[in-house]
Amino acid sequence: MSQTMQRYIDEAEQALLHTYNRYQVVFERGEGVHLYDMDGKKYLDFVSGIAVFALGYQNREYNDALKEQIDKIIHTSNYYYNIPAIEAAKSLKRISGMDRVFFTNSGAEAVEGAIKTARKYGFLKDGRTDHEIIAMEHSFHGRTMGALSVTGNRHYREPFEPMIGNIRFAQLNDLESVKEQITDKTCAILFETVQGEGGLYPATEEFMRGIRALCDERDILMILDEIQCGMGRTGEMFAWQRYGVKPDVMTTAKALGCGVPVGAFLMTEKVGAHSLTAGDHGTTYGGNPLACAAVCKVIELFEKENVLENVRTVGAYLEQCLDSVAADYGCVLTRRGAGLMQGLVFDRPVGDIISAAMDKGLVLINAGADIIRFVPPLVITKDHVDEMVDILRRSIDEVCGGKNG
Repeated sequence: MSQTMQRYIDEAEQALLHTYNRYQVVFERGEGVHLYDMDGKKYLDFVSGIAVFALGYQNREYNDALKEQIDKIIHTSNYYYNIPAIEAAKSLKRISGMDRVFFTNSGAEAVEGAIKTARKYGFLKDGRTDHEIIAMEHSFHGRTMGALSVTGNRHYREPFEPMIGNIRFAQLNDLESVKEQITDKTCAILFETVQGEGGLYPATEEFMRGIRALCDERDILMILDEIQCGMGRTGEMFAWQRYGVKPDVMTTAKALGCGVPVGAFLMTEKVGAHSLTAGDHGTTYGGNPLACAAVCKVIELFEKENVLENVRTVGAYLEQCLDSVAADYGCVLTRRGAGLMQGLVFDRPVGDIISAAMDKGLVLINAGADIIRFVPPLVITKDHVDEMVDILRRSIDEVCGGKNG
């Protein structure tokens, strides 16, 4: 590492709040599916900003669209209409089949809005203010107080208690555990279609259909968190579309803006007509022209560049390659995931393997202490997968002591 890069790292440690254990690298630029640090070292990126930079770096059409919007107008507030927000909402409705859109600045904010939507929906039904939401164990929905309250990891919640009240937890893919938590106060059931931080667990079709039937029977809102698994990550624009089970409310963010901070929560017309109204919810920056110009261009490029088809093809190849790694190494217990959202579960902490891979020019990230998560740009090729697997194998050899390790 050069003295210049070390100096920047040292200055960051003096200036930034210590809420991240950062890797010892300063990235300066990106190109395609590669990142470059300040010293010019090249890295294959299988993190994509935590499932954000779906189109890769330096997509010329994307960059030009943002530059064009910057030269027009960046912000006006939601007291006024703006064309990019209108066009982005129309595009989101078309690809999701939902009816109403509220733009936010992040995924956590989208979850906050979904929670408020559910509580208001319940209130308008019966006038009560003690409604409950059922969320899933091992889930992750964000760090704000509402999103943290429905995050099924006690370790994340405990230092900040009391959380918002009336949250119950069930088990993903265990319909009976959900039924056990339902009361006459239940207003919503919330879960990730594919759990990310919780270990790359996809919801099963049986579970999805079972939750949909429960919600229909009891007039409960089905809320799906598609922040990480949505926007093409599993080979469909949204992961729930694989099952044909439509939610009442859904959240999206991350790849929605491909780097520009933007999220959204969407709902059906029924929910929109019986929940949030003027004065119930708001945001200063949400839906600003710059962020919405990014959304418009991202959706256009997904369709123009056949991103979903690439995810299906390369995702299947990635699964095959990771299954081969799992079969060859005793320290790898299993592979889980869907599309280009995959994980390898190890019998030990994976930090040293990730560090060894970074030394060799591969950027990886964990999901919990014992899982390596693979969430690359959605435009990667099979050759990139081969390159990644070669470095991964060499890194496992180094840390775990070969195939029998």
